[in-house]
Amino acid sequence: MSKTIMWFRKDLRLDDNTAFIQLLEQTAATEELICIFQLNPAQFIPNSYNHDAFFSSVKAFREQLKTKEIPLHFLYGDPEENFSELKTAFHDWQTIFFNKDERGFGRKRDQKMTDFFKKQKIQVHAYQDSHLHGVEEIKKPTGEKYKVFTPYYRNWQNQPKKAYEKLATIDRTFSKVSHSLFLEGENRFNEIVEKIDLPFTYDCGEANAEKVLKAFIKNELHAYEKNRDYPFIDQTSKLSRFLRTGELSIRKVWQAVIVEPDSDGRQTFISELCWRDFYNMIYFANPDQKKQEIKEQYRQLRWQYNKQLFERWRKGETGYPIVDAAMRQLNQTGWMHNRLRMIVASFLTKDLLIDWRLGEQYFQKQLIDYDAASNIGGWQWAASTGTDAVPYFRIFNPTTQSEKFDSKGEFIRKYLPELNKVPNKFIHEPSKMPKELQESLNVFIGKDYPKPIVDHSKMRAEILTFFKENH
Repeated sequence: MSKTIMWFRKDLRLDDNTAFIQLLEQTAATEELICIFQLNPAQFIPNSYNHDAFFSSVKAFREQLKTKEIPLHFLYGDPEENFSELKTAFHDWQTIFFNKDERGFGRKRDQKMTDFFKKQKIQVHAYQDSHLHGVEEIKKPTGEKYKVFTPYYRNWQNQPKKAYEKLATIDRTFSKVSHSLFLEGENRFNEIVEKIDLPFTYDCGEANAEKVLKAFIKNELHAYEKNRDYPFIDQTSKLSRFLRTGELSIRKVWQAVIVEPDSDGRQTFISELCWRDFYNMIYFANPDQKKQEIKEQYRQLRWQYNKQLFERWRKGETGYPIVDAAMRQLNQTGWMHNRLRMIVASFLTKDLLIDWRLGEQYFQKQLIDYDAASNIGGWQWAASTGTDAVPYFRIFNPTTQSEKFDSKGEFIRKYLPELNKVPNKFIHEPSKMPKELQESLNVFIGKDYPKPIVDHSKMRAEILTFFKENH
C-alpha cells in the first residue's frame, strides 16, 4: 500500500484547506494517508507571545483532529533530515501534499524541500492557500510587479477570487503508524506545550475563529470605516491572529464579506484584505526587506541604537501617554490596535531616530498575530523606507494623534492607571499639569509617570535634517 503525506504548517484547519481537500480528492481509497507537522527549531522564538500563541493553536488543532480520528504525527529537527529519514523508513511513500509559502523563510524551505522530494521521486502537490491572490497573480500589463498600492488595488478588485470550498464528509481512514521519529517529535511537542506561558486568555481553534468572524460581520463590519481608528471602541476585526495560523480560511472571510450589503465599512475592510495580499507580494519581490530598506536611497541612513531610549519605548515609559498605553497593551495582551501600531512605530523611528528593525523584531516577539510581510511592510511604511511608504516629512505627532483618536483618554486610562485621576485637559500631556494640580491629585510627573523623554517639535526638525543629510 503506497503512502501519501499531508504536511500541515500555518494552515491549522480542515475546512477550505486547499491541500487537504486535494489530498482527499486525488488519492485512492487504498492509499495510506499520514498527517505530519514538522517542528523546525530554526523557526522557534522561545519565550515569546508569538511562539506560545502559535503552538497553542497547533495544540488545539491536534485536539480537533483527534475528534475526527485523524492522528497528527510530529517530526522535530531539520526538515530535509526528517523527511530523508522518513523516506528511508517508508519506502512506499510516493506523494506529499502541502500549502506552500510564497515568501521569506518558508519560501526558501519549500524550494529546498521540493528539490529534495523530486530527487527522492516523491510527487509534490503544493498550493497557494493563505491569500486571496498569490504573489504572481496581480501584475501590471507589462508583467512588472506593482510598487504602489492604489493601482494594485484597482487591478486586484477586478480579478476573480477563488471560491470558498466547504469540506465534505471525511470518508477516509488516516494512518496511526508508529515510528521512532514520530515518538521523538511527540515528546518534543509536548515539551513545547508544557512551557507555554501566556499571561492572558488565548482562545484558539477553527471553531472559535468562525465565531469571531461571524460576530465581526454581524456587529462591526458596516461601521468598520468609522470605528476602526479608535482604540477605546476596539472594533477592529480581530481576525489577523486566525489568518496567520490558518485557523481561518481567507476565502471564508471573503465570502462572508461580499454577501453583505455595500457600505463604507465593507469597502474599507476589503481594502485591508488587499493590503494583506499587497504586502505578501512586496515581500516576495523584496526578499531581503526584513534586514534592508526597500528604497535604496535610504539604505545608508545612520539610525541610532540608544538602548536606554529603546527600553523606555519598549516598556511604555516615554512620557507620551498614547505611546505608553499602546506599548503596555502589547506587553499585556500580545496584541495592539492598528492605529496605535502606526503611532508607536512613527515615534520610535521619527521621534527617537531608532532603527525600525529593532521595533519590527520586538513586534515579532510580542505579537500573537505576527505576520512577517504585513509587519515588515508596516514598519518600513512608518520609517519611510518601504514601497509606497509615508513620506519622511509626514510625521505623526503623538499628542495630536492621542487627542484625535482617544479624545477623553479612555484607552490611556485603561492601560495607564497611574493617570486615572488626571483630567481630560491634561490626559494627553500630563507633563503640562501645574504643580498645584499634581499635588491635589497626588500624581507627580517624573515620579508616578515619566516626563517626555524627547521634545517632539525638536525631534521633528531633527528627523527632517536626518533624512536630507543621510541618504
